[in-house]
Amino acid sequence: MSMKKWRTAVADKELAKELAEECGADPIVALIAAARGYTDPAALEEFLSDEPCFEEPRVLADMVKAAEILNNEIASGSKIAVFGDYDCDGIISASIMCAYIRSRGADCIYYIPDRFSEGYGMNIDAVEKLREYGAELLITVDNGIVCHDEVRRAKELGMKVIVTDHHLPSETLPPADAVVDPHRRDCPSVFKEICGAEVAFKLICAAEDKEPEELLAYYADLLSVAVTADIMPLVLENRIIVKYGIEKMKSSPATGLSALLNVAGISPSTVTAERIAFGIAPRINAAGRMGSAARAAELLLCGNMLKALEIANEIDNDNSERQRIEKEICEEALHIIEKNGYCFDRVIVVDGENWHHGLLGIAASKIAERFGRPCIVLSRDGDTAAGSGRSIEGFSLYNAIKSASDMLTKFGGHELAAGLSLASAEIPLFREKINDYAAARDFVAPVLELDCRLNPSALSVDLAEALKALEPFGHGNPVPVFGIFGVTLQRITPIGGGKHLRLIFSKGENSFQALLFGMTRERFCFAEGDLLDAAVTVELNTYNGETGITVKVKALRMNGTDDDRLFYELECFGDYMSGRKTDAKALLPTRKEAGTVYRLIASDPVPEERIKYLNINTIGYAKTAVSLLTLTELGLIVRDSSGYYRAVQREQKTELANSSVYRSLLERSETV
Repeated sequence: MSMKKWRTAVADKELAKELAEECGADPIVALIAAARGYTDPAALEEFLSDEPCFEEPRVLADMVKAAEILNNEIASGSKIAVFGDYDCDGIISASIMCAYIRSRGADCIYYIPDRFSEGYGMNIDAVEKLREYGAELLITVDNGIVCHDEVRRAKELGMKVIVTDHHLPSETLPPADAVVDPHRRDCPSVFKEICGAEVAFKLICAAEDKEPEELLAYYADLLSVAVTADIMPLVLENRIIVKYGIEKMKSSPATGLSALLNVAGISPSTVTAERIAFGIAPRINAAGRMGSAARAAELLLCGNMLKALEIANEIDNDNSERQRIEKEICEEALHIIEKNGYCFDRVIVVDGENWHHGLLGIAASKIAERFGRPCIVLSRDGDTAAGSGRSIEGFSLYNAIKSASDMLTKFGGHELAAGLSLASAEIPLFREKINDYAAARDFVAPVLELDCRLNPSALSVDLAEALKALEPFGHGNPVPVFGIFGVTLQRITPIGGGKHLRLIFSKGENSFQALLFGMTRERFCFAEGDLLDAAVTVELNTYNGETGITVKVKALRMNGTDDDRLFYELECFGDYMSGRKTDAKALLPTRKEAGTVYRLIASDPVPEERIKYLNINTIGYAKTAVSLLTLTELGLIVRDSSGYYRAVQREQKTELANSSVYRSLLERSETV
């Protein structure tokens, strides 16, 4: 299990009590909401309300102008082209805009660029092709805000152009007839965190001269998928969209979505934001990653269920293939990382030959989560390489990549995600340079946010029922995580064919059951009898007509872990393994401490991770790790292929200083 700093939210209990009374909210809901910034009764009531409340679409800069152009072109019988994008938001944006225009009797076509041959956004060849098809009005959705040359070319060809986007503009706006983007500097809209599909939806509302609340019932299901897939914060308008979208999917989903739910094995009655995020959105994205994103648009525009199921099955096969290739990339990348010790770098940079470019970002995200460090995954194709990176909160990957921009042919992105390309020969130097940048800054540790501490006795159906008021959960409104401290692990039972674990914990007279998904008994580093802290989530479940709760383990650690000490030691050990200057004294174990590690292994073979966890609060992580390196080098212990350390019987005694690892640290500590 990856290590994270546990940070418990600080909430004013008296304020939470007042909020609960004034808003009629459950006390635990008020406590969580207050800690998340809803400290005003009006703000909390607005957050908890089921009533849709949207900012007026016409507030967006150029929206009135865009609606007038669209209405005029429809009225005059013009052919209209919608230019989308190959990701889930872009596909849905194009689908709802195209469906709306066609519903008004207009001739409308859509264009979704190919991820690999065309890349993101507009391109001049596509613009010229659309003009050849007879397009007189070009509407971009989820792209276009930085496509100055392409918009200019469309204008030269005699087309009117409306740009709708939600990405950041450059210094100047493209020369379109109307540019609708909440991030325009002159845009007076207040709520900026909307996805491309919602910008398109607001244009539809403006064209119809209706409020979003009036049209939400028609588009909520598709919009909810776009909001979720584009990781928009689930607050205000976004929360309402997803809430209504879930209800629409349960009762009357669009034909294409109904087909996707079918192939994904999701019963409409069980749809949640989580199932949208992990069951529906990835399949729509898979169409663009593995083949043609236009097929996903065709699916969402399809009104025939048999045809929709045919396309949905093709996309589902694409998703399965995506998962297979993604797994191969991750496994190969992890092997390279372990073999070369990249896991100790401040920024992990791993490269491979001809990895699937559409899956590099997903692989980077999984590796970053596993090691708790920013990660960049690069694919080499002969002399050139390109890839994607993902970061952790608090470390700007964009700025880090920018520090090495002199050796890059292209780069872009933001704090938590970025893309880049460079010459293959430059990768080692790039790895060195970006790690120099990171080493010159404060070490950033991944954080696990806890909403509050909880006693096991509070785990109940009433608690899970109360938490439903905070749904839907997602980015900006995560599932509440509770910290239950000082529990004894009583029993470990493999379930699901050994892929998951059922754990029984106790504290005093109370006990509870929790599920840990994606963890085998062999990889689990804790044992029955361990005193632990557990971070858990709670949700309702119904089985055979009876309602109960499911407690899921999000993280475990040894009770009493000092996070500041642990992550300082992780920083020191990582820097040592990467060959950087470090605090040698924090790493150097005494003979007694190394002996403690040896005796632990001598009594019984122990997995590496468990050895480190057992000593976190005594010898410490760093000294334990150095002890393992030293004892291995001296031939006193060996690590087998499954990650278990075993003692080796030797008749002759040896000194720790005979180890080059120990000796180098000893020399460094003596010179400080």
